[in-house]
Parts: sequence; structure tokens; C-alpha cells
Amino acid sequence: MENYDSVISGQRQFFDSNKTKDIQFRKSQLLKLLSVLQINEKMLCDALWEDLHKPEFETWATELGIIYSEIRVAIKKLHRWSKPKCVATNFPNLPGKSFIIPEPYGITLIIGAWNYPYYLTLGPLIGAMAAGNTIILKPSELTPVCSSTLAKIVSENFDPRYFQVIEGGIPETTELLRQKFDYIFFTGGARIGKIIYKAAAENLTPVTLELGGKSPCIVDKDAALKVAAKRIAWGKFINAGQTCIAPDYLLVHESIKEDLLGHIKNFVTGFYGENPQISPDFLRIVNRPNFERLASLIKPEQVYFGGKTDATDLYISPTILENVAWSDPVMDDEIFGPILPVLTFSDMDEVIGSVAKHPKPLALYYFSKDKKKQKRVLGEICFGGGTINDTIMHISNGNLPFGGVGSSGFGNYHGKAGFETFSHRKSVMKRPTWFDLPLKYPPYNSTKLNFVKKVL
Repeated sequence: MENYDSVISGQRQFFDSNKTKDIQFRKSQLLKLLSVLQINEKMLCDALWEDLHKPEFETWATELGIIYSEIRVAIKKLHRWSKPKCVATNFPNLPGKSFIIPEPYGITLIIGAWNYPYYLTLGPLIGAMAAGNTIILKPSELTPVCSSTLAKIVSENFDPRYFQVIEGGIPETTELLRQKFDYIFFTGGARIGKIIYKAAAENLTPVTLELGGKSPCIVDKDAALKVAAKRIAWGKFINAGQTCIAPDYLLVHESIKEDLLGHIKNFVTGFYGENPQISPDFLRIVNRPNFERLASLIKPEQVYFGGKTDATDLYISPTILENVAWSDPVMDDEIFGPILPVLTFSDMDEVIGSVAKHPKPLALYYFSKDKKKQKRVLGEICFGGGTINDTIMHISNGNLPFGGVGSSGFGNYHGKAGFETFSHRKSVMKRPTWFDLPLKYPPYNSTKLNFVKKVL
């Protein structure tokens, strides 16, 4: 296993040259990133099909297309984001000027996730590049073809002192975490997130953790059922449910449960056919351990729809479970697969109480036409982000910061928020020399004290 001292040293020297602080350099590198991704688009799509059986449409719509858009926005707005921001100067410091300068942290480590191996790896990268940092990118080893493809593209087009991809698994990541970085960005599960956080603490390195959790999808009795069913079916089963913000479970009003589930079943069949295993649009589970974990959560007596598995193909069909209780194993942890457990409720107090008893989710979805109820859900339930009357679409708006809260993570990115995440906000006050208030200097007296009390 490689010792990464020389890699870090090379990036430190490159950063100290101040080259990355030049706005034109940042823009040129972002433009290069856009260009090389577009040139190698077919290779990227083929790699994702090989790793996850992901169709080209979803690769473009949920990964590459969003990346392209965010790069273009960063290039367009980088000058504005990078300008020092003037702020008001308080009375004791007049005459004077106060401003905030966004500056890059330095050497950054971005550890990506396997479920969206391009978007969840390159999305944070855009913010790091725009802010003027050097970057070491560690893709997930669970999607090895995507990882090697990214490594090839980057090594052929970027100076490794500025931007380098390091492949590998736990040993390589462990060795990387022994190094002194200026910022670490991690996307993945809470268990590994704690390890990252602990390692970063050894060097007092600031961290963003994008984790997950059990994101509830609440469907009230006044919801537009067919629209709700279609959007839930899509948001849950896209990427075979391997989405950190997928609806993890349904909380549906007891009076509409049967109608809603019937509609969801019909839409899933419409999306993927009677046998989703032969659909070119339905993905596979990433590996055998994840397959076995998911298959163990399916109790035959609870299966309303689906429930089919094939270990040789790492296939689990879109599955709906009913008659589920909070004490069932499927409700213990984030599912991260194509299994949708269904619970019912009779009033909103019950919903808010149930969700509040559990860790704060990364996402929440609420279907209702009632604006007062919408306001109550938004005001009384804490979650990272969400959507009213749809699922997962909030992540597609680069103007909305994306991130978790509590055990679902902290820190955020996308658009300007990504630039700010990878930037230190340096506070500066500029004072003239032609005026110097004698009040602040000793010796002190009661006149000075009374004046200070009135001013402050």
C-alpha cells in the first residue's frame, strides 16, 4: 500500500504557490472538467451499467446532467461568489471598513459513495474546485469500474499536484485519513461517518458528513392519490431504492391505504413491467452482502407486492410490505434498497410523535393539499430537506443547499452552498491612521466607563 506523504507534499506545494487562488485558473479547471466528462460520456455510462445495471437515461438524468449543470453555474457565478463581501462596521470602529474574504482551505479529501458514483463524488468536487482548493478524490471501491474510469479520466487530464484520484478500499482510506488535510468531505453511512469524524478530529480538520437515515413519506387523506402514487413509486424504486433520500417508509392515512397501494403497484408495473428483472430500466443491488441484508428484511407474510429475489443476479424486485410495526427489523435502520414498508396513522399528532421519536431524517416527503397541514409538518418535524407533494426532486435544484441534520449528517453543498462549504470566511477590518479614539486606552476613569456603557 502506498504511503501518501509525497502526494500530500506535492499538493501542499502546489497550493502554496497560490495558483489555485486565481479565479481564471479555477474557471479553466472547471471548464476542463466539464469537457473531459462530456468527451468520455459513453465510457462513464458503460461503467455504471457494468457496476449497477444503470440505464443511460438514469445515468444522464440523475448524475451527469446535474453535474454538467452545476459546473456551468459555478463557472458563471464564480466571480460573484469570490468577491469580498462588505458588512456594516459598528460604532466603536468608525471610521473603518469591515469585509469578509472567502478563501480556500487548502488540501481537501473527498470520499464518495457508490450508489451515485459520479454525482456524489463529483458534486462536492465542483465546490472544492470553485473555492480554489487542491483535491484528492477517493471513489467507492464498491463500484470498481466507475472508480477506475474516474481515475483514468482524471490522471490523463489533470495535474496530480492539483487534482488526483486515489483508488482502493479500507486500507487506502485508513492511510489517507492519517494525513493532515485542510478539509474532508464524506458521503456514506453513519457508521463510517463516525470513523471519518474521529480521524479528522486527530488533526482538528473540519468535516462535512453527508449521511442518511430513515426518510419518511407521509400521505394524508386529502392527497392527490394517483399523482402521489406515481411520484412515490418513482422516488422509491429509482436506482433500485439505493438512494440516500429515497422514501424509506410510508406513513399513510388509514382511510386511503388500500387505494394508494393499489395505485403504487400499478405504476411500478407500468414502469418496469410484470417482471422487472428483465427490464433494462431496473437496477441491481451493488453486492452480495447488501443483497443478503435486504433479502432478510422481506417477511413473506408481509409482502403486499413483489418480494422476489435472485442471488445470482443480485436482483430484488420492487417490494411493498404491509402490516409493518415500528418494532420490525425493516424499521431499525435505513433500508437502502427496493423495499417499501407501510405503516398507517389516524391523525397528524400520531405522525409527528412517531417521527420525532426517531433520529432526524435526511429527507421528508408530505403529500397533502392542505396548506395549514403542510406548514405544521414543516414547522414541527426537523429534517435535512424535503419536498411537498413529490419525492427526491429537491436535490435537483442547485439553489437549495443539500445536507442532513443530527445523525443524518451536517454541512451542506450544491451551488453556492458548495463553494461556501469549501471556503474559509476570513473576517477583516480596515482602520485609518488619521483618527484614533483615545477612549479605549488606559488610564480609565468614570467618564470613559459611562461613555462605553452608553455606546455598547
